[in-house]
Amino acid sequence: MHTSGHPLLRLFLDAADGRFPPSDGGVTVLDPLPRGLECSVAFTGHAVIATALPAEEVYALRPDGFGGSLAPDVLRALAGPEGTVGCVDAVLTARGTGGRPRLPEVDGVEDSPRVRHARELRTGIRTFGDERGLVVLADGLAGRREISCELHDPPHAAGRGLGRSLIRDALTLAPPGEPLFAAVSPGNARSLRAFLAAGFTPIASESILRPARRQPAAKISELEGPP
Repeated sequence: MHTSGHPLLRLFLDAADGRFPPSDGGVTVLDPLPRGLECSVAFTGHAVIATALPAEEVYALRPDGFGGSLAPDVLRALAGPEGTVGCVDAVLTARGTGGRPRLPEVDGVEDSPRVRHARELRTGIRTFGDERGLVVLADGLAGRREISCELHDPPHAAGRGLGRSLIRDALTLAPPGEPLFAAVSPGNARSLRAFLAAGFTPIASESILRPARRQPAAKISELEGPP
């Protein structure tokens, strides 16, 4: 995990330690993230928006720190009419436990939907797993260390608890005490329950944006040069 770089990373690491932005209803505007990504993150009572838009344009949208930064109209305005708005995920965190890794590294899973999705948003991707399922470990939003998991088969009565056991074993892949993060859709209740049961704690909610803004005509003409 990168401990320097985008200031949003420091906010995530502080939240993992129980230190949150002030609960004042305010919104902090930061520079955009690498690889053309932007985001809106809602902590308790305070929002953080990383975007290439000028701060005054962001504030003109009237976001707030009480959930308004994730309102559909705000997210669409931030992404632009042709940009992509990601779903709103819960951000969870836990500490690596270290020791002997309980999951072997695996390859040949490049076509997995989980891996394909990770490639769109993350770097430094490594894959682990066993007969229970697949774990993806990567550098995610702002450089935080993220894990995502999927079971090979839908859980049934005899297989309940497989998700949480896989997640607990995934914690051995990080050094003791290192913060790990997961972004989980609240609608994926089974996954959310598994992460909570494995010791993860919610710290925020977020939406990742991939804007597709058009360059102003004046700048386009400048690039084309004189007629």
